[in-house]
Amino acid sequence: MLYLPPEKKPAADTRLPRLPTAPLIKDWPAFFAQAADQAQDVRLKRFYQAGVPDSQTPLEAVPLLAIDFETTGFNPRKDGIVSIGLIPMTLQRIRCQGAQYWVVRPRSQLDADSVVIHGITHSEIQTAPDLNRCLDDLLRAMAGQVIVVHHQGIERSFLDAALKARLGEGIQFPVIDTMALEARLHRDKRLPWWQRLLGKKPPSIRLADSRSRYGLPYYRPHHALTDALATAELLQAQVAHRFSPQTPVSELWM
Repeated sequence: MLYLPPEKKPAADTRLPRLPTAPLIKDWPAFFAQAADQAQDVRLKRFYQAGVPDSQTPLEAVPLLAIDFETTGFNPRKDGIVSIGLIPMTLQRIRCQGAQYWVVRPRSQLDADSVVIHGITHSEIQTAPDLNRCLDDLLRAMAGQVIVVHHQGIERSFLDAALKARLGEGIQFPVIDTMALEARLHRDKRLPWWQRLLGKKPPSIRLADSRSRYGLPYYRPHHALTDALATAELLQAQVAHRFSPQTPVSELWM
């Protein structure tokens, strides 16, 4: 999960950094078929060859993988990934026995501010492998899955940048973004003028605040595996309350 530095009141619980978004891809299965032909790295080629579900597949039949990254900052062009947590899931079950977690050494400097947030120290980074060492395991876990994140500007953008730096080619994949789903409800509708006049702010769509609206428990943030679990639970709650297991995946992925 991205770390968010302290903000000034009164907007501390609502403002979020603007991060890069992936190019708009309307037909993900077709994109994967084309990318499989064009990929040079054997790991990337195998990832794309696994494909993705048809866009009309109901959510209850979609294999999902919740992923979270901790990073050294917000900018994928100059910051790097320091830890990865992932958990396979469906709408019915979160498979904790299949969870995986890695601490990796970023190619950018680990500064004191980020250490305070995610708790990963310089000594841990010094003995950690480069992302390239665990890339095969990561892409095998992702293959054939629809990725679930909270704020796609982190996971998709940072992995794309990391692969471009290491392999000379990036990666794109569909995600279900639980933050974007909350934004549909709480951010896309403008507050009435009289509420704005009274200084009312839109509800926070951060992970912990979003979970609290569904009665989900508080977890200590900024550990990649814990945040992946928190995101998985949030998606299950969102679908149960606001969508349907029969909702086509195309209505949620991006």
